[in-house]
Amino acid sequence: MSFDLTGKNALVTGATRGLGRAIADRLAELGATVYGTSRDAGGAEEIGRRYGTAPLRLELNDVESFASFAEDVTAASGGIHLLVNNAGVNIPKPAVEVTPSDWNTVLGANLTGAFFLSTAFAKHWLRTGTPAAIVNVASQAGLVAIEERAAYGASKAGLIHVTKLLALEWARAGIRVNAVAPTFVRTELTESTLSRPEWAAELLSRIPVGRFGEPREIADAVAYLLSDEAALVTGHTLAVDGGYTIR
Repeated sequence: MSFDLTGKNALVTGATRGLGRAIADRLAELGATVYGTSRDAGGAEEIGRRYGTAPLRLELNDVESFASFAEDVTAASGGIHLLVNNAGVNIPKPAVEVTPSDWNTVLGANLTGAFFLSTAFAKHWLRTGTPAAIVNVASQAGLVAIEERAAYGASKAGLIHVTKLLALEWARAGIRVNAVAPTFVRTELTESTLSRPEWAAELLSRIPVGRFGEPREIADAVAYLLSDEAALVTGHTLAVDGGYTIR
């Protein structure tokens, strides 16, 4: 399987670092023209230089801007074929310490933002009859309960179900929608969690393969789901978790 993406235009949200950058790099390696987003101008410029495409700023909690954003990106690229909803936030806290602001921030970015960005592009695809593929970056925390992740887990569980709903509605139009659910992966965003020795050891004990994930492993799973090799796969959440969710 080559996962050849030559001739495809891909949009990856949150492509500045971590999983987003690994995913964007992998799609570029496989031949896609990659457009990546950042919430700040500096990050957007950096991504644009990295992939030779237009810099794109996107704030996931500003859903009112998504319609014009999708129109502008479609015009600039000639059409997006692949969408990866990767950008998101986590505010780890015990449930009793989660504030309404925390809850709204996390669900706004991880669930509401991903939903409305998907529909903004899908409106164009449905209108023009353009086949497309979406991958939502969910989490094992959307499949099983993990301490200090009430808002995050709820947002990712919602995203997993939204993946099924959109896949069902858009299947006949040639739009596939899938998700990946990674375990803890060593990135800048997980450094604060995995740098706590006792907590990291506890988490590692829950992963049957005995190690944390690497960004490239998640990127390869995303590439598969976006590729034609996965043409019969839609509405599925692929757990890339070393067996964390087995039990």
